[in-house]
Amino acid sequence: MSADEILAAYTWMVGDCFRCAKVEVATTQIGEIDTPAGGRYEVRACEACVLAMEGERRAWAERSGLDYAPGDLGAA
Repeated sequence: MSADEILAAYTWMVGDCFRCAKVEVATTQIGEIDTPAGGRYEVRACEACVLAMEGERRAWAERSGLDYAPGDLGAA
């Protein structure tokens, strides 16, 4: 599966990456954090970090004998 196919599984907008700390780059939401004070913040990741995390998911699926499909980062 190509990088373009993996990235196409996500919706992108400008934001800050939680993983590598790049700011104002293309990011996708992969989660949310609720604070004790009642605030809610999106957790976003850039294209390079999404590809790295999807690579980890793919390797885990292969080791576990499971099918791999991109697009589930942050899915509960």
